[in-house]
Amino acid sequence: MLVRHHYVVAEGWWAPYGPDVPHMLFSLSKSFTATAVGLALDEGRLTLDDPVRSFFPAEDPAISEQGLHALRVRHLLTMSTGHTQDPIAELSRRGGDHWVRGFFQSPIDEEPGTHFVYNNAATYMLSAIVHRVTGQSVLDYLTPRCLAPLGIHQAIWETSPEGVNLGFSGLRMRTEDIAAFGQLYLNRGLWQGRRLLSAEWVREATRIQVANGTDPDSDWAQGYGYQFWRCRHAAYRADGAYGQFCVVLPEQDAVVVLTAGVGDMQALLNLVWRHVLPSLSPSPMADDPASHAELVGRLSALRLDAVPPTPLAVSLPAISGRYRLAANSAGVTAVNLAATPEGHLHLQVETGKTVTGVVCGVGAYHLGTFLSLFWDHLPSEPVLALAEGDGNHGLKITLRFYQTPFTEYLALSWPDISTMRVVVTRNVDPGTRELWTGSRD
Repeated sequence: MLVRHHYVVAEGWWAPYGPDVPHMLFSLSKSFTATAVGLALDEGRLTLDDPVRSFFPAEDPAISEQGLHALRVRHLLTMSTGHTQDPIAELSRRGGDHWVRGFFQSPIDEEPGTHFVYNNAATYMLSAIVHRVTGQSVLDYLTPRCLAPLGIHQAIWETSPEGVNLGFSGLRMRTEDIAAFGQLYLNRGLWQGRRLLSAEWVREATRIQVANGTDPDSDWAQGYGYQFWRCRHAAYRADGAYGQFCVVLPEQDAVVVLTAGVGDMQALLNLVWRHVLPSLSPSPMADDPASHAELVGRLSALRLDAVPPTPLAVSLPAISGRYRLAANSAGVTAVNLAATPEGHLHLQVETGKTVTGVVCGVGAYHLGTFLSLFWDHLPSEPVLALAEGDGNHGLKITLRFYQTPFTEYLALSWPDISTMRVVVTRNVDPGTRELWTGSRD
């Protein structure tokens, strides 16, 4: 989605993705957490120089390191906590279900404020602080003050075991919602004549607060604000893994929003700089009805799977059955295949802990729910599943988790009538693959 001068210039979704589907934002969530901090600051609930430990007096006896005593809210915002690596994995290891306690038990190696290290745990602590000073989750706190005025009503945010929104990740919302958020910052905190955020917060959050690199060609080395990245071309952005972007271009009065499933995020931003930025003329352009009609037609016809599915060359009843698998790193113990009365394929995957199944449409996607084969921390997700031929005598299954960046592929083949071979890959990291082999029960 491209917004310029407050108007949506162009928008498009590659079907089966669509405008009404909330999308997993990963670290783009961080900028929303920072916004909650900004609102709490505007309301006098905290200051940027408050010691982090002051919000959690019950944890104070366990804090022995001087660095933790010196840690301030601003250090969390700028990811200059003094950690030399992100301690996010330590929160549950050290604290169990008490992630805040786990944070305070993770050692700080350097003086806070001295250098930048990307730090998910720092953002989690910001979420916990907002929760503590407001008595509400970040999502509940943001909703009446920011999200609802922006027209954002479908946001979902995952929580930790102690009931705190993750802060660093876990937020889902629509493309248009992200664009409205970017427009709020472009407007310096104003929305339809109403001030939602102070202009001072917007200015401070989006300027360079800490250096984070020297590579002139990297958009990850242009400086960091309060949970916002500075970009080349005098822009700034909120971003999340696998290509979730809200890019604000103040000089062009524009916002560019992308939700994606890519491995090379810099390459995606490079396309924005190469193609979108030069097209943003400083002066009005002449009407061009023919080009406009062509653009509208192209955007409305976007499809990821424009080529019809390859017909099956295998008989579903013939391959149906339960296949017991050899030991594999995914922990999958068996795969069940069964033809449905409607002529589709029912796929069931067993592990030592779970059994998950979905109907894969033959000829068209079928909607269901399924557990990711790679992301075992995710709950059962809505999925569009498709079974098609592989052009030989095998079977290709596509599992498109359409509220996330992830698509997983299963390539099934039968070296003989009683043996099945499965190669599992995913879109965002084609080098990651699982190989399963199994025999029919």
